[in-house]
Amino acid sequence: MKTDRRLEKAKAIADRLLVAGATDCMMVGGFVRDHLMGVESKDIDIEIYGLGYNQIAKALASDYRVDLVGRSFGVVKVDNEIDISMPRRESKSGVGHKGFSVEPDPTMTPHEAASRRDFTLNSMGMSFDGKIFDPFDGRKDLEKGILRATGPAFKDDPLRVLRGMQFASRFGYEMDDATTRVCREMVDEFPHLSEERVWEEWRKWASKARCPSKGLQLLERTGWIANFPILEAMVPVPQDPDWHPEGNVFAHTYHTCDAAAEIADREGFDAGQRTVLLFAALCHDFGKTTTTSKNKDGRWIARRHSKEGVEHAREFLVNMRAPGWLIEAVLPLVAEHMVHAAHSKHDEPSLRVVRRLAMRLSPATIRLWSAVCEADASGRPPKPKRNPVTAWVSAADELALQDDKPKPLLMGRHLIPLGYTCGPEMGDILRAAFEAQLDGEIETVEEGLEWVKSKYQTT
Repeated sequence: MKTDRRLEKAKAIADRLLVAGATDCMMVGGFVRDHLMGVESKDIDIEIYGLGYNQIAKALASDYRVDLVGRSFGVVKVDNEIDISMPRRESKSGVGHKGFSVEPDPTMTPHEAASRRDFTLNSMGMSFDGKIFDPFDGRKDLEKGILRATGPAFKDDPLRVLRGMQFASRFGYEMDDATTRVCREMVDEFPHLSEERVWEEWRKWASKARCPSKGLQLLERTGWIANFPILEAMVPVPQDPDWHPEGNVFAHTYHTCDAAAEIADREGFDAGQRTVLLFAALCHDFGKTTTTSKNKDGRWIARRHSKEGVEHAREFLVNMRAPGWLIEAVLPLVAEHMVHAAHSKHDEPSLRVVRRLAMRLSPATIRLWSAVCEADASGRPPKPKRNPVTAWVSAADELALQDDKPKPLLMGRHLIPLGYTCGPEMGDILRAAFEAQLDGEIETVEEGLEWVKSKYQTT
């Protein structure tokens, strides 16, 4: 949907509300930020001053679909695409993200309303003639790439630290020192945040970040990494400098995540693929936290860290309420991200090995696995970026298995003419035939039937 059409609708709505008695109205928040960055925004938020909730709804109801979805927060959704909000006063009444008393207040001034926003780059407003309202120098911070708390109210909502994490990753920005200190003072508030809201910020990190390392490094600088123990556990873990000149496991991880974001852009991954890839990159070396040791030559090694990392990744994702489909896709990518190393002495993997890899990876794919392996190999600066599994990808392409797992050639209907009926025996034969197919013994239905005849006596 084009922004121009929505802007025309937003202006018509604003004009209607001004006629109804609003003292002022402007677009606010992320829309203004994105506009100044030259990015098309999916959301248009209009803040209205001087009208109450019921007055807004009454003024618009005759010509628009008005959903009164946020009465307690002073929000009206119009035609399911434009949010109309009143400024609101928030006061701390408890701990955590929900510990607030919120009261819409149409008498607030635009300056007062802007002061409650999280970062200065989100505190700006814009009139429909293009004039920018910027009482806290948000435009300057936007141009300099700085995340700065708008004011003292920032400290009331600990979720804003994680918003800063995903903003830093999306825009490549740095948090200023004063805001970083405030975030450090809020570390102990994390347990009071809902898992759903925590997940939403991480989801945005994975699906939108262009420089995900910025957010991970922000967690470390603010001390919020302590709220994600497996991430913190990676920081002191050393690696062999010949293989990993970039430093410890955490450093390797955030470089890997940056490489993953570049690969996702290059390959045109959709939001779901990108999210799986970024979380696989984040989790891929969790196992090194419990497997790293020195070998007899005094070199750091982490044998079986890929397998060991699966349960760490599961715990991390489950704790933040990641959806099941994502967890199911990420875990096999973590488990298999080093499988190619065991075959490095061979010029090319066998088709059998590639078929079985595609099976183990499901519901993830060899295409995603290749991206994880490439990101892993490329997250080791100053070593050059590379993809160590191109031969595997070529074999998967030959088998048409880059985006899918092998499908059984033989089905029950093929065995009925041989005298078999549905039941345990047929199931056992079909499973055995599929194993033979994966091993390359069967490539067509006809070959499958001959294989069954040769292995099993029919009556």
